[in-house]
Amino acid sequence: MTVTPDLASGKTTAAFWVAGPGRGEIRTETLPEPSGSEAVVRTLYSGISRGTETLVYTGHVPASEYDRMRAPFQAGDFPGPVKYGYANVGTVLYGPDDLEGRDVFCLYPHQREYVVPAEALYRLPPGVPPQRAILAANLETALNAVWDAGIRPGQHVAVVGAGSIGCLVAWMAARIDECSVELIDVNANRAALARALGLRFAAPSAAAHGAQVVLHASGTAEGLATALGLCAYEATVIELSWYGDRPVPIALGGAFHSQRLTIKSSQVGGVAPSHRKEWSRRRRLEYALALLTAPALDALINSEDRFEALPGTLARLAHGHDDRTVMHRVRYS
Repeated sequence: MTVTPDLASGKTTAAFWVAGPGRGEIRTETLPEPSGSEAVVRTLYSGISRGTETLVYTGHVPASEYDRMRAPFQAGDFPGPVKYGYANVGTVLYGPDDLEGRDVFCLYPHQREYVVPAEALYRLPPGVPPQRAILAANLETALNAVWDAGIRPGQHVAVVGAGSIGCLVAWMAARIDECSVELIDVNANRAALARALGLRFAAPSAAAHGAQVVLHASGTAEGLATALGLCAYEATVIELSWYGDRPVPIALGGAFHSQRLTIKSSQVGGVAPSHRKEWSRRRRLEYALALLTAPALDALINSEDRFEALPGTLARLAHGHDDRTVMHRVRYS
């Protein structure tokens, strides 16, 4: 391993920071000199996990969750200034021989170049292009949710919320033998996306009732109410939405008790109990990356802009001025 002149200690790079609630900026940083167990990565693309990152951007992380919601390579603290993100794809410029020159995925924020322990990097499998690999973190979340849901072959499954997580959950559930899966959203524009993924789509008013498993990912109280209304007797609602510090009213009268319904949370921070003995977090993410060979998933990435535009992009996504974007890709070239 030889450090090239442009990787010498003192080289500067650029990173996106949330300076404070509702304010993003590009900052200059100095890269540390890599040790023998570290790698230097030059970012090609990063992805914005819209739900969580817009809550971080707007300052809606509750104080009780400041420690638990830290990203693996977060810098700074909530509510800000904070450097946050976890969907980074780049090329290894320097590192172990089996990584140098390879394209990799890393749970790293939005930054042009960075230095990390080599063990934090995941080589992209054959057939997974860097442009699509930004979906890995969200697909890992979807995979864990499907495990938490315990979906069995032949079940009727409803997924409420056709954002990136909801779409990926529905796509995963549809891979289970003989499952009938319906993707539900108030935004009629998501019907075309559902078709691209080979999924059945419905507006809430037209959704089929009697689902044995309902996964909720809309991030709204209305969506959660829809999810409860679609349940069959003794069905389970898997709650994937994270609301930050916003209170969420939920109607537990009506059929909730008579139908013996269950609401269960799912969060990617821990491997689902059903798989915890055999699966490490690393193996789970490697498996999610391997699933990204499917070209149909490109339909989820329907917005892109350059890295320098990130302050404006986050403002647009966070303040509800964009009902089209599912997954936004940041381009660094």
